[in-house]
Amino acid sequence: MKKIAILQSNYIPWKGYFDMIAAVDEFILYDDMQYTRRDWRNRNQIKTPQGVQWLTVPVKVKGKYHQTIRETEIDGIDWSEAHWKSITQNYRRTPHFEEITALFEPMYRERKHTYLSALNRELIEAVCAYLGIKTKISNSWDYRIIEGKTERLADLCAQAEGTEYISGPAAKDYIEEHFFTERDIKLNWFEYTGYPEYPQRWSNFVHGVSIFDLLFNCGKDAPHYMKYVCP
Repeated sequence: MKKIAILQSNYIPWKGYFDMIAAVDEFILYDDMQYTRRDWRNRNQIKTPQGVQWLTVPVKVKGKYHQTIRETEIDGIDWSEAHWKSITQNYRRTPHFEEITALFEPMYRERKHTYLSALNRELIEAVCAYLGIKTKISNSWDYRIIEGKTERLADLCAQAEGTEYISGPAAKDYIEEHFFTERDIKLNWFEYTGYPEYPQRWSNFVHGVSIFDLLFNCGKDAPHYMKYVCP
């Protein structure tokens, strides 16, 4: 048995994204897909005393051109210092501030990425390493890409020798299951509900913020507030 998940890369994703990675044997970053504006590809939220705050990586968008996530370039370098300043200002009083800062500060203040996909992958892999997630992470362009929305997913899964495909619930609106059954691949739906609350600063608990919130507040205890990451 080999479980596969296929998702576009996100910028410092929320805990559910990492739970899906932990739930499978191979996680394929689907960055051959078209880049979409005002989406999770280049932005995410942190928690502040005033509520949630967006952190957005500026990117170069080429008009109506079919631009993939993989091709999307980061616009400028000043954003990284601004993001890190916002992160440290809002999490400096959390229990695990020094530990998490030591891990991620060099990625913001020393590393200079040109492409969004590469930035996202480096951050995702760093979080996985910290949480002890050992799932293989690959890129969609490591495989052959065919036409067809569902056909492409099923074929990628088959090429990766997957026997089970784990999909996010939003895909129920378009996935055609027969493309998986034709390849003897079981289709299952990932469930994002039922997460316990963790010690979070300020009132009104928010589940959907970046994984950074969980890491700064809980450190190595973070898996206790997740579903598939082993403590």
